Amino acid sequence: MPLDPSIAARLKRNDAGLVAAIAQDATTGAVLMQAWMNDEALHLTLTTGRATYWSRSRNELWVKGETSGHVQQVREVRLDCDGDSILLAVDQTGPACHTGAATCFTRDVLPLRQQTEREDA
Repeated sequence: MPLDPSIAARLKRNDAGLVAAIAQDATTGAVLMQAWMNDEALHLTLTTGRATYWSRSRNELWVKGETSGHVQQVREVRLDCDGDSILLAVDQTGPACHTGAATCFTRDVLPLRQQTEREDA
């Protein structure tokens, strides 16, 4: 069964037919990871309650935790106002990142330029 046409019509996909999906811990609010979804992945996520993504490297559907056991049980799915991002509120079992880290956003904090006074002063 395909994705509900009323949902599919709202999606703004990239040239590969994918939409960015952000997984967020439903309890803590921590951003866990970013992945990609096609229509089938979103349909499976909505119907099974298991986070399902499109793996660009393997060129196939990927159910999070299917091999690792690091499952994402989905509590809620939201589509952003432009239809080009999906937010999943999940209960994460084990680490979310393939590196073994709790989230994929723990390594590199990029420096922000701190502006203490106007440059034209």
